[in-house]
Amino acid sequence: MRALFIGGTGTISSAISRQLLEQECDLYLLNRGHHNDTLPAGATLLTADIHDEASVAKLIQDLTFDVVVDFIAFEPEHVERDYHLFKGKTRQYIFISSASAYQKPLSDYRITEGTPLANPYWEYSRNKIACEDYLMKQYREQGFPITIVRPSHTYDERSIPLGVHGSRGTWQVAKRMLEQKTVIIHGDGTSLWTMTHCDDFAKGFIGLMGNLHAIGESVQITSDETVTWNQIYQTIADALGVELKAIHVASEFLDACSQEDYQGGLIGDKANSVVFDNTKLKRLVPGFVATTRLDQGIKQTIDHILTHPELQKEDSDFDQWCDKVIIALEAAMTVIRS
Repeated sequence: MRALFIGGTGTISSAISRQLLEQECDLYLLNRGHHNDTLPAGATLLTADIHDEASVAKLIQDLTFDVVVDFIAFEPEHVERDYHLFKGKTRQYIFISSASAYQKPLSDYRITEGTPLANPYWEYSRNKIACEDYLMKQYREQGFPITIVRPSHTYDERSIPLGVHGSRGTWQVAKRMLEQKTVIIHGDGTSLWTMTHCDDFAKGFIGLMGNLHAIGESVQITSDETVTWNQIYQTIADALGVELKAIHVASEFLDACSQEDYQGGLIGDKANSVVFDNTKLKRLVPGFVATTRLDQGIKQTIDHILTHPELQKEDSDFDQWCDKVIIALEAAMTVIRS
């Protein structure tokens, strides 16, 4: 199989690349070459900016692919560009969408690919929906061989999966735990969530590559394990070998007093209970099963970060913000009790 990945150095793309190269896939990575030190050995690097359509078209003019995957398409114009570039040059084009595109609030906590797409809280999700709409139109009207993949919360060894501040660098939360400081959990911590290890995601994804039954389909790839946010933070504390000290804070309050996008990242995503039904994936990829339990995956991540100081990036602004929120809530409780 000859595959082209646009991007290729992120959480899910890196895991997929590693597994594909172990299977002797003819893998090309198209990116700007800024992170060559993280590229897997054995892949062919095509150095270009995907946003420079003319340069990319010239670069690939003599190449055709079995599969093209764009890991960094976030807006409709990105997939429109890809359509122009790869129509007639690939047997399958895979778009990485997002499970955050599913209906918020959910009418049913059990999510299938048939769950409506609608997220009024997060522009990121609305853009992913618009990308899907465009690609489905090209599939129906032009026969463009698309497959849409919807990941949920997928993690690797470089970043701890969190609810609050999970997209901005996660070491500071671990550092607070190690210092026995209180950490913030959104809501009351009992909403349901699903974490998927990148290696498990990669197994399901590779099973969709070159799969004729996946053409024209939307498929979600997640673990079947469902946990609460309280359990997630307890698992992190256990992996660090410390006692968990936590305070629960309403997502709306966090959004109101932060410059971070908790309107989208929490209210439009992580504050909702989600349970994914992966029946469709298992039909398309017989034998797929996510085998990395959350406690196992978190332990691997914590161990890796603790032994790699370059991943221990401190965030003093976030640390001070946490202290302010906690002090304000404790002061409010004191006033009310008095």
